[in-house]
Amino acid sequence: MIAHPPYARTVRTQLIALQTILLKETLRFLRIWIQTLIPPAVTVLLYFIIFGKLIGAQLGPVDGLSYSQYIAPGLIMMAVITNAYSNVVSSFFSAKFQRHIEEMLVSPLPNTIIVLGFVGGGVARGLAVGMVVTAVSLFFTDLHWQHPLLTLAVMILTSLLFALAGLINGIFAKSFDDVSLVPTFVLTPLTYFGGIFYSINMLPPFWQDASRFNPILYMVNAFRYGILGVSDIDIRLAFTIILLLIAALFGYSLWLLDRGTGIRT
Repeated sequence: MIAHPPYARTVRTQLIALQTILLKETLRFLRIWIQTLIPPAVTVLLYFIIFGKLIGAQLGPVDGLSYSQYIAPGLIMMAVITNAYSNVVSSFFSAKFQRHIEEMLVSPLPNTIIVLGFVGGGVARGLAVGMVVTAVSLFFTDLHWQHPLLTLAVMILTSLLFALAGLINGIFAKSFDDVSLVPTFVLTPLTYFGGIFYSINMLPPFWQDASRFNPILYMVNAFRYGILGVSDIDIRLAFTIILLLIAALFGYSLWLLDRGTGIRT
């Protein structure tokens, strides 16, 4: 029997732990797929019927594209954002409420593995919902897929970013009301003003400048560029902002767990 060095055993143990958390978090939303995957598809279906067909039919082209085409990437991104966020915040708060998160924190498991496990589940749900919503979009408009790899990268990074944001919300949340507070009063307004339904070039100069402080604008435009090849924002700037935000939120979430914020009393 070959004896593995302590470091190799530690790495293997951590990888098994990460795989276990990821599997638990993924199965968590797949078991109730009627509640997690179908509602976003229905919501986007309604958006396409009301905005894309009824209202969009009265509007002219935007950046040389039909209105349904133009809003499709934004609607997909909106579903990815909300589901990646909600998956992690609800899961982590449930772990706090049932008090089994404490068992993970006192174990030899590094906090990095805990963060990656919960966030990975949010990314998985974000991508799953993104694929479902994309399939629905194809019934209403043509998507050109100008830059497929860039499109996938933006979807993964956006899911990662908002999964981390959901984790931080779950850390601070003290009740189930706190879980819905940020999505209602912060996430939803930022999403709707993130360039999903319009080009910021249609706005007066002041509101164009104000819109550039909305991080979701960069994700929506980068995703739209990946699919349709048009964007109001420089793509290099968009990726820079997304990566910086991911690094900041990842470091902050680790710091909060190390301090036991919201968990230790």
